[in-house]
Amino acid sequence: MVSSEGPVAPDGSPVELFARLSAGSLPQLIHDAIPPGASILELGAGAGRITHPLVELGHEVVAVDESPDMLARISGAETIESRIEDLDLDRRFDIVLLMSHLIENPDQRVRQGFLRTCRSHVADTGCVLIQRDPPGRDYDTDPLRRTMSDGSTIGMRDLRQVSPGVVSFTLDYQVDGSTWVQHVVTRRISDSSLKAELSLADLEIDGFITPSRTWVRARPLQSAKPGVGAPA
Repeated sequence: MVSSEGPVAPDGSPVELFARLSAGSLPQLIHDAIPPGASILELGAGAGRITHPLVELGHEVVAVDESPDMLARISGAETIESRIEDLDLDRRFDIVLLMSHLIENPDQRVRQGFLRTCRSHVADTGCVLIQRDPPGRDYDTDPLRRTMSDGSTIGMRDLRQVSPGVVSFTLDYQVDGSTWVQHVVTRRISDSSLKAELSLADLEIDGFITPSRTWVRARPLQSAKPGVGAPA
């Protein structure tokens, strides 16, 4: 449900909201963690708030989203309309991005579909960057409302536990004087559970690019390749 008019993506994301949200420091964070000019496959690209800055930073980006209304907001990058789990480009990329907490989908089949797509599209020498909440996040102690650097605010309400490890809540966004409401259901992903999920998709954790471990760097499972030793 949204308070402001406009199209909504199949997952419930308001298109106009995600077209207006600031990218903040995320594009620079990604850029600093990958080789200059690296080719990027951005899964769940939305309206391009991360796509556009990455293109400006010198990367060739292929933006994938299931919403044609979202993709219509993107310029300067190749766009592909597809569900992430259905994607089959027969192409490999230096970097695959799985952002926006997509890895926290409560359905394991969906999570595995996402990760299989990541593995089938990342070069053997490339990596997958995954965004999640900080491990052990306590939703009960989170601020009810946050003000972003651009003056927009995000509020959380109606928090409840759906099942062990799964919570739901409502987010209230106020951006440029307009208000949107979005319902979220998410599953906490610990380091150990993420390691297990990645292994099922022939991927492994290669490190973290933020101290909070919210951004995970994964790579193709080295032990699965003949003649390649275990990672250091």
